[in-house]
Amino acid sequence: MSDETISLNKRISASGYCSRREADQLIEQGRVAVNGIPAQPGARVNLSDQIHIDDELLKITPPQKESTFVIVLNKPLQITCTTDPKDKSNVIRFLNHPKRIFPIGRLDKDSEGLLFLTNNGDIVNKILRAGNAHEKEYVVTVDKKITPDFIHKMGKGVRILGTTTLPCKVWQVSGKTFHIVLTQGLNRQIRRMCEVFDYSVLSLRRVRIMDIKLGNLAIGKWRYLSDAELQQLMQQIEHSSGEAP
Repeated sequence: MSDETISLNKRISASGYCSRREADQLIEQGRVAVNGIPAQPGARVNLSDQIHIDDELLKITPPQKESTFVIVLNKPLQITCTTDPKDKSNVIRFLNHPKRIFPIGRLDKDSEGLLFLTNNGDIVNKILRAGNAHEKEYVVTVDKKITPDFIHKMGKGVRILGTTTLPCKVWQVSGKTFHIVLTQGLNRQIRRMCEVFDYSVLSLRRVRIMDIKLGNLAIGKWRYLSDAELQQLMQQIEHSSGEAP
């Protein structure tokens, strides 16, 4: 047996099964076993170890190296950003793409708009990690008229989930609608921020990630990043940390 070990989440990701982040979730849910023993978070494995996910043997031979591609999807409501086949509304099933792909980050089931998917797991955390300060822009409609005080306080940072959100750009576009630009992605962050000020989100749509805009892409439709867009994206994340957020 080889003495060389790698982290279990990296081994799963390298097989093309899912991203490292989703591999961590599978491990935490007790759905991964190594040589018949339930895996623990942070586990390391030998390349010869047998890994099972949901009692099915992981194909440990990585897929042949192929060119990176990134898909831009206008995610509809009620589609979940997961690769979990047990979730019948998962985005992979929705796209039905011939290649193994996984989403970069997530949009809640009750949110819509711009979502990246890729066949290259190495770029996922480089885009997602808050410390890399990559912008994501959203259009949000709430249940009552917006005040200047609300806009000011949202931009300064809001106490949620035991932490204070990073300062961000916020501007009003109509009586009940505003834009917000985030560089982090806490769980249901915008909705929780609004709730602090007694606002409820009626609709939330992501319209930009970094320099890539949703544009006029119809809901439920997708396209590949062009060569120029992909090259620009790769240049922007070249020096970004790939460590998990």
